[in-house]
Amino acid sequence: MFDWMVWTTPTAVFFVCIALMLIGMTVWEIRSPTVLRKGFLHMATTRGDRLFIGLLVAAYINLAFLGLGETFMDWFSLDEEPSVWISFVLSMLTLTWIMRKG
Repeated sequence: MFDWMVWTTPTAVFFVCIALMLIGMTVWEIRSPTVLRKGFLHMATTRGDRLFIGLLVAAYINLAFLGLGETFMDWFSLDEEPSVWISFVLSMLTLTWIMRKG
């Protein structure tokens, strides 16, 4: 059924992390309802808003990294494309930053 999909370890870890974040945010919201606050984003947001924005940014970081892999090989004179774990770490750090400071 899923033969058309290429589930690599980084892809599986990425989606497992998203699922765990959604479960964690649901439990957190039930235990402690969110309050609007304004951070560096130009609007007042709730935790859920920041998670949604952060997930979008994380997805774009990963897509950009995949799209620019060959370009990175040329720029940095690499023998092979850089590991997708780099984009995973960058996207999770960005997501954490948006959640905390956004």
